[in-house]
Amino acid sequence: MHTSTRSAVLVQGIYKTFKKSQALQGIDLEVRPGEVMALLGPNGAGKTTLVKVLTTLIKPDSGNAFVNGRHVVDEPEKVRSTIGMAGQYSTVDDMLTGFENLRLIAGLRGFGRRGARRVADELLERFRLTDAAGRTAATYSGGMRRRLDLAAALVGAPPLVLLDEPTTGLDPESRLDTWEAVGELVAGGTTILLTTQYLEEADRLADRITVIDRGKVVAEGTSDSLKATAGQRLVLYVAEDHEIDPATRAAARATGLVPAVDRRARRVEAAVTDGRAALARALAALADEGVEVLEIGLHRATLDDVFLGLTSRARREAA
Repeated sequence: MHTSTRSAVLVQGIYKTFKKSQALQGIDLEVRPGEVMALLGPNGAGKTTLVKVLTTLIKPDSGNAFVNGRHVVDEPEKVRSTIGMAGQYSTVDDMLTGFENLRLIAGLRGFGRRGARRVADELLERFRLTDAAGRTAATYSGGMRRRLDLAAALVGAPPLVLLDEPTTGLDPESRLDTWEAVGELVAGGTTILLTTQYLEEADRLADRITVIDRGKVVAEGTSDSLKATAGQRLVLYVAEDHEIDPATRAAARATGLVPAVDRRARRVEAAVTDGRAALARALAALADEGVEVLEIGLHRATLDDVFLGLTSRARREAA
């Protein structure tokens, strides 16, 4: 059994089944100290189940998981003492002020009265909530509530913070506000395990990304390395509707694949593996078809392309 304390999180072959549903099917995962790891996957992929295992809320059926060197089943209290958690929904008490929420949590974390007040004041200042400290949480905006959630997760300065879909349901402005707050945590040296469905969120915040689907890891790496595995795409636009079909034939000849066509945008695109050579073939094929394009080029794959390719493939294999 490997119990290296060099890992903030170490997951080895975790399985978890609920009735007939296999939520986790042999998950392996490692999060290094000081990094942000994003767990990316569709609804039902197993992200939240894994977080519940790591926070000792549920026990795995088999396998091992260590958090800050502590076994989640054998040493649950020690695990909980070293983590902060912010879930999908706000956990603050609407009837209490921002200050009272943080003072309460500090008390539960073992701080005395004076220490709890000091911690609450420091965190309110850190997350730019000092002016709203005396207002009840019910009056906070979505972004302010999420910042208060993050502040609560940092009471006691835990070395690891788990964020389970922290921006679900937030408006764009509040989402940006939350991302800024997460960035401040990272700058302070906090290790973060983040689950999300938002591709932009993973792309922006994570040092590494683990893509899971149907309880299995289907890919892992940096955002750039994952994009590189998806290659490039040949994308072209035409001016007239009647040019779409000949342009599609030209793209098919150049790439050997069936292109994706957006008739409303008059856009044709297909994956390529040989970049410039495919572009040259496409230009020749378009000339043969007598089509003049408005725009043509090679586009780097996006995280959307990676995510959709990986998860759809995993679901086809499962089926």
